[in-house]
Amino acid sequence: MASQYTDNSGIELIGVGEQSGTWGTTTNNNLEIIDKVLNGVTDTAVTGNINIGVTDGDKTSNGHTRVLVLTGSLGSGVDATITPATREAFYIVHNKTGQTITFKQGTGGDVSNGRAVEVPNLAKAFIYADGKDSGAAVVDLLSNVVFGGTLVTTTAAQLLSTTATTAELNLMDGSATTAGTDAVAAGDGIVTNDGGTMKQTTAATFSTYFNQNLVEVKSLATISSALNVIAGGATSVYQQVVISSGTQTINVQTDNLVAGQYVIIDKKTSANKMTINWNAGDGSTALSGGNVSTGLTLGDSVDFAVGVYNGTSFSFSETVKF
Repeated sequence: MASQYTDNSGIELIGVGEQSGTWGTTTNNNLEIIDKVLNGVTDTAVTGNINIGVTDGDKTSNGHTRVLVLTGSLGSGVDATITPATREAFYIVHNKTGQTITFKQGTGGDVSNGRAVEVPNLAKAFIYADGKDSGAAVVDLLSNVVFGGTLVTTTAAQLLSTTATTAELNLMDGSATTAGTDAVAAGDGIVTNDGGTMKQTTAATFSTYFNQNLVEVKSLATISSALNVIAGGATSVYQQVVISSGTQTINVQTDNLVAGQYVIIDKKTSANKMTINWNAGDGSTALSGGNVSTGLTLGDSVDFAVGVYNGTSFSFSETVKF
């Protein structure tokens, strides 16, 4: 029976009864191949697209060694194809060519379809080829790495662009317990979570947002019947009204308000009349007596009204006639 060779490393399997008196030479060659597969480092000069392959029984093949150091001065990126397409292989790669090397196997493999790996200049990578013939893929073993049961989703580009100091990182993770007293200026940056993406915006932008959201300015209401005024959230309310006919009631409700917030009702024209009903909750209970101080009582002659909420009721309200 003639010799055969292993699929991945081309190690010669001596046939029964073969190589009598010479089998030691073959065995020694095999052991050298195994030594390279386990610990070998090969410097390979790259001038263009290259194959990383194994020839059966050839201990000098560039695909034997565990570590591939690719050298050169390329003007553009090239491909490194692991051959043959049925060979399974694992490599530690160090790219020193000046350009990106794309590792492929089989046909149609590309980074976009997940069947190829790009190794940038000066980068190091752990890759394996799955040997699945025409549909073979080269995989980056350091992508989608799990630490302590958590999948790391930060990209290499994000990690490489990080310039944060240890002190800055300690501030972000809460390790720093000493608070400073530096004055905040409009142009100072504040880190915020924007829908899952961490971004930095200015203190002035935050100031604008908070100022705009301190008071809910409702749309002008032109009414010929009662109007219920209720805060859409935990904000004070400013409501302009136009009374189109008769005398109408404005029901000011406490839902969503928190202590210290206020509601302003502003009658925009002098036509017709309105009365203010300071209510509790959804408007089903009118506040009266000790629950609300109405200031100057103007009945249906109110042109402007303000009520301050104390967390339970409108503890102070005032009406004005212009």
